[in-house]
Amino acid sequence: MGTTDILVIGAGSAGCLAALAASNHGSYSVMLVERYGFAGGTSTQMLDTFYGFFTPSEAPRKVVGGLPDIVVNRLDQLGDIFLRPNTYGAGTGVNYNPEKLKLVWDQLILDAGVKYLLHTHLVGVEPVENGHYCCIFWNKSGFHKIIAHRVIDASGDADFCHLADFEYELAGDLDPMQSLTTTFRMSNVDLQQYQTAGGNQMLSEKMEQAVSSKAYKLPRKKGSVHEMCQTGCISTVAVKVTDKKPLDPWQLTEAEIEGRRQAFLYEKFLREQVPGYQGASIIGTSVQIGVRETRRVYGEKRLTKEHCLNPEIPDDTVFLCGAPIEDHRKGQPGQPETVWQYIPDTGIYGVPYGTLVPKDSKAAWVVGRCFSATHDAHASCRSMAQTMSMGQAAGTAAVISLEMDVEANAIPLKTLQSRLLDLGAVLEIPKSTADITRNGWSNNLTSFN
Repeated sequence: MGTTDILVIGAGSAGCLAALAASNHGSYSVMLVERYGFAGGTSTQMLDTFYGFFTPSEAPRKVVGGLPDIVVNRLDQLGDIFLRPNTYGAGTGVNYNPEKLKLVWDQLILDAGVKYLLHTHLVGVEPVENGHYCCIFWNKSGFHKIIAHRVIDASGDADFCHLADFEYELAGDLDPMQSLTTTFRMSNVDLQQYQTAGGNQMLSEKMEQAVSSKAYKLPRKKGSVHEMCQTGCISTVAVKVTDKKPLDPWQLTEAEIEGRRQAFLYEKFLREQVPGYQGASIIGTSVQIGVRETRRVYGEKRLTKEHCLNPEIPDDTVFLCGAPIEDHRKGQPGQPETVWQYIPDTGIYGVPYGTLVPKDSKAAWVVGRCFSATHDAHASCRSMAQTMSMGQAAGTAAVISLEMDVEANAIPLKTLQSRLLDLGAVLEIPKSTADITRNGWSNNLTSFN
């Protein structure tokens, strides 16, 4: 299939932003390859809310900017977003229509001149001369080779790094692995009746009663059930599947089956017990079960729990995060279903560039949920606004690497940070409080956006 200057593997939030940032310069060829039939990854396969743009404090700050804003702006122009209150602890979320987001990703990618290929799987990696990589893909027409001068692994499971023999930690080896979740959506919900009856507090009480009485075998006592952009529709993060390894196809199959079973158990519970849901029904489940972590690559630097809970903005910061550690574990009886730890002091920390560079890498970067972080730090820094920021930084770094003919781990940090600031990235703690009212998104933007 030829040669490309920058190859991005995986078109999730991180990969799409990496491709957009790399193409923003305009001097180098960029190719984006995705195994599904649409872009977006978790943003379109499972969820309908961008978290991580805003900190969850009483005086929230908007800590992500630049190209990620342009994605939300495009949805806002289409009338398909609203800011959702900080109900469950992660901060204000940007709720969107995931079907419309698929269209937005397509438009942004094509408008940027990125060579864009769907339904194509990475199956092999071979190093070639000059430190480049030959990446082998499979799709319906057979096997194909692409020679890439620079590679950004945004596959989610670190597939490129695995095949290229970079070192990584496998989720579950050192700490309990986060649970898997099948999300589902329901229509014909009377949200006014639901709110009048007590809303989320009422739902939490009814779920706890259902579990305690064993009337319904729900997997958890608490879960997120929230309004969608579509009138009368809700989306959930309530299913909880544990003890399944998502890189094992047999166990992943079992997890998919169990996730769907739980989804319809919730439907029965909601219809029979929760005001406003009497006539509601499931209209869709996630494209696949939601996976929070698998492989996490060892980078030139590694984000740790200590970095998160002793917040500072190091000199090599390439993006910010204020999201709490949100650890969904199996847990033991009597223990919390989700462990929350909030970022103290300023509530914001900076993430070093080295977390996006596999150790000893000369021509590769890693972004998204497979970046270099420990289990706890990953549970804070995996929100989609942060993964988009990773892509923005890595795509920009790849361009600088080609311009200066330097290796991935030798990028001049001041040059990278300057380029990111030019894009509108946020690298210092904002002084002003963000507008997190329902329609307040546009009040937080700079003139660039």
